Amino acid sequence: MAISSEDPLSLFPRCWTWLHTRWLKKTYPFARFGRQVSIHHRCDILRSAAGCIELGDDIFLAPDVWLNVLLSTDSIGPKIVLGNHCKIGRRTTISAKNKIILGESVLFAPQVLIMDHNHEFSDIDTPISEQGVTQGGRITIERNCWFGYGVVVLCNSGELTIGRNSVIGANSVVTKSFPPFSMIVGNPAKLVKTYNKEEKQWIRAL
Repeated sequence: MAISSEDPLSLFPRCWTWLHTRWLKKTYPFARFGRQVSIHHRCDILRSAAGCIELGDDIFLAPDVWLNVLLSTDSIGPKIVLGNHCKIGRRTTISAKNKIILGESVLFAPQVLIMDHNHEFSDIDTPISEQGVTQGGRITIERNCWFGYGVVVLCNSGELTIGRNSVIGANSVVTKSFPPFSMIVGNPAKLVKTYNKEEKQWIRAL
């Protein structure tokens, strides 16, 4: 359907998002801010965190996306990296203490959660809200992956990698790495299919 047939009032939030994106580019100290980036005006990105965020070309952040960075005195280099052509769905949270990398053309449905750390809760005599966070790990999501609605990816330690061209089903909870061309579902997430290049189809995992 053409834009002209939509509610004319929808042009106002579109214009506000256009202005908001350019304001961020001009005034926030991002590690990188690529071309043709669109950041909805309801997205949550702190100016103090921008220096740890790298945005490639043709990035789209839908309404209410939160890019959160845990800042520390030893913060060096970007902690959140979004590769070219990434599209991030509504109400998604990406929270990094160490490093979270999204390769090119990664696609998120709404309400995805990606965290490379967690709340500390080892001391039962201290409120969890006062215990800080775990040491955490690093998360790499390789190019051309698709995450369904409500997917959660958590890494409490080490390296967690989702191989390229992988698909993760809605509401799955991922806490370990998977190879390229994986179809992953469940809580905890399990490999259910892999892509066979010779047969050019997804086949059930053994």
